[in-house]
Amino acid sequence: MTDRPCPQQLDLFQPAVPSPKTPRRARPFAAEQTPGHAKPGAAPLPEYSLRRSRRKTIGLTLRDAQLHVQAPTWATRGQIEDLIREKARWIQEKQAIQQARLRLLALQASQWRPGGQIPYLGVMIQLALDSGGATRFEGDARRPQTRQRLVLPLPDQADGARIQDLAQAWLQAQAGLVFQPRLRHYLDLAGQKITGWGLSGAQGRWGSCSAQRRIRLNWRLIHLPPGLIDYVIAHEVAHLKEMNHGPAFWREVARLCPGYEQARDTLKQHHPATLPLF
Repeated sequence: MTDRPCPQQLDLFQPAVPSPKTPRRARPFAAEQTPGHAKPGAAPLPEYSLRRSRRKTIGLTLRDAQLHVQAPTWATRGQIEDLIREKARWIQEKQAIQQARLRLLALQASQWRPGGQIPYLGVMIQLALDSGGATRFEGDARRPQTRQRLVLPLPDQADGARIQDLAQAWLQAQAGLVFQPRLRHYLDLAGQKITGWGLSGAQGRWGSCSAQRRIRLNWRLIHLPPGLIDYVIAHEVAHLKEMNHGPAFWREVARLCPGYEQARDTLKQHHPATLPLF
């Protein structure tokens, strides 16, 4: 588990001005914090830290939703900020993902306690502790309702890490139970077979389908509503017929999962990295 999101980085060549020779032992300039200067009529630039060094490219890196720029000594401020404007959409998308991730991380300290809430099949369920018995869900685990309880066999004074471990074990077990029949449904609908399937903990993708016809599904899908889970499964099953994202592939997705477009667009807002890491 990591407490910080992985940095997002672009490394781009800026050939407009040739790099002059610099002394062999030249030291990079110290980083400077700058708010950026908008051109007249243009949207203001985000604040960024700038570090100069003996390099051939201008690199943009996002860490903790903050923009960091590494630039050659020859690059002008105008060239740097033109590049930031050019990559504004990429920067905004990555900042939104990282900010959401940081908000979730900030909530985790209060999440892992009696009364804390976690997302499960699209609704928020509550955590409760009971030192007697086994882990149990008070309600229908296939059709949960808001504020129903997941009861863990722990004493009231259990620390957050232990609560976290048991909650993860239950969620992963439920992922296997929920995903398997839906996968079988879409395989039958597609008339396809697989060599096997399993759960994944990848932070960058919801699912995958290999050339060996093995499907992997991110267990964190168990946080999301069933309709989104179905779309991901149908998407991977469609790859058994079309190992690409061409028009024929999307026709197969549409056949398996009519109206998939809404689920696809919704899922774009729920990158795996923005969900709690257990």
